Amino acid sequence: MPDFSNKAYLCPHINPEGIKFGVVALVLACAVAVAAHWLPYLGFLVVPAFLLAWGVFLFFRDPERYPPEGEGLILSPADGRVCLIQECELPDALGEMEEYKGRKFWRVSVFMSVFNVHVNRMPTKGEILKKQYVAAGKFFNASLDKASKENERCNYLVKSAAGSVYGVTQIAGLVARRIVPQVVEGDKKEQAERFGLIRFGSRLDVYLPEGVKPEVRVGQIMVAGETVLGKERLKG
Repeated sequence: MPDFSNKAYLCPHINPEGIKFGVVALVLACAVAVAAHWLPYLGFLVVPAFLLAWGVFLFFRDPERYPPEGEGLILSPADGRVCLIQECELPDALGEMEEYKGRKFWRVSVFMSVFNVHVNRMPTKGEILKKQYVAAGKFFNASLDKASKENERCNYLVKSAAGSVYGVTQIAGLVARRIVPQVVEGDKKEQAERFGLIRFGSRLDVYLPEGVKPEVRVGQIMVAGETVLGKERLKG
């Protein structure tokens, strides 16, 4: 059952990846409080330090999501806003695979600010066919198209339970410095199941299966594991 209590908003579930960052921020806040005891002129920093520590914990919040019922639905893998929609080829090595060369897919890009939940979820039930990590050294704003070719990123080729193949790309942004994949090739995941996260602002691209057109628009707010991006044509 969904939790509608105030506690769910003030003290939400935290992804394990964020515990160490929150603890470090909390320790630093305590250090500021101790220092302020001996150096009273530092007292004005105590409240902001603890608020910052709370903010770090909140950045790694990991609420439950409730995917809509229906066959062939492709869901948003990320919270945020749609920043780009365009037709293009699969990225990097995925697009170089012989069976996908020259083929076009609709790409929906979701930009995540530092205020969004950064845990990423599977658009469909399916299998990770290929995973490719690209450690590029640039950090353009993730909302820009060139970020998909210049920034650190991790590409996935996924085969859905309906038999379609599509792509997903995690892209580090201007502030983000670390992609944390949590799947390997061959893994089979349920729809809306967690597959990774990106620290501190970033972007997720979904290359919809061939023949599937996006049912969202630029500027629309996305909810990972709940908002429908498009619908596959079921075979058979």
